Amino acid sequence: MQYIYENFTFPADQSFTVRSEILEIKKYTALKSHVNFEIALLENCSGKRFIGDHIEDFDGPELVLLGSYLPHCWQYYKAADPLIPTQAVVIHFFPDFLGKELLEKPEAKQLNVLFAKAAKGVLFTGNTLQDAKMIMHQMLYVSGLSRVALMIRLLDVLAQSESSSVLSSPYYNTVENSGEAKKLNKVFDYIFQHFRDDILLQDVADLIPMSSAAFCRFFKRNTNRTLIDFVKEVRIGHSAKLLLEGHHNVAEACYNSGYNNISNFNKHFKEIKGLSPRDFIRQYEDKEKKGVSTQSL
Repeated sequence: MQYIYENFTFPADQSFTVRSEILEIKKYTALKSHVNFEIALLENCSGKRFIGDHIEDFDGPELVLLGSYLPHCWQYYKAADPLIPTQAVVIHFFPDFLGKELLEKPEAKQLNVLFAKAAKGVLFTGNTLQDAKMIMHQMLYVSGLSRVALMIRLLDVLAQSESSSVLSSPYYNTVENSGEAKKLNKVFDYIFQHFRDDILLQDVADLIPMSSAAFCRFFKRNTNRTLIDFVKEVRIGHSAKLLLEGHHNVAEACYNSGYNNISNFNKHFKEIKGLSPRDFIRQYEDKEKKGVSTQSL
């Protein structure tokens, strides 16, 4: 399988993200990993689960907690009910999203045990799965402290679970200290700090350091995209956030996201989001009126 390292950014007003998507019934062939912890709920599908050195068939619903840098992939073979969409609800977070002090409290003892197990992946079943499913669906429709309260409740449910199992073997080690992960983090940090400026390939390659050609191969192999495409995604992602906040018009979002040409911005926005910036705003406003969650994976 191909190995891809992903990087997620949290909106300025969120310390973790909750997202949902409709799953495609197909065979995915890439193992993914990222520095964030992940809670994944898969519904109405069956297939094969790859977590670290663990491989096993599953028949949804499925609830798994993943630790930092743990390679993972699900292959979806069929829907349990073809009339109902196959769906994933995914949370990305860091253990100290509420501050390191919380994890130092005596009440957080079980939580620390849970996070230690997450390094090898944890599968939850039974009542834990059902309780967590209810909470995660609620989280899609609330924000602010209401969502934070639900997140704490969810972690408490997982930490106290009596129906869980560790997936990878005791001998399996994640790539947390791997050189490639550290190199990619250095590149991502640079891009997130400088995406509003002109980003030159050789300047980024010098961070590793590598030649331009070697860096292009390295970046493509680990992210499945070119540096240009990645910078484009970061800029458009930031501009979409500005538009949804409602404090910037299209031109302002364009120039505040590293673009100096409206035409080029509109072209890239439609390429990545599938619609123009104005249609994107209009779609969001329509969903808000209908009370539909705008979270997407």
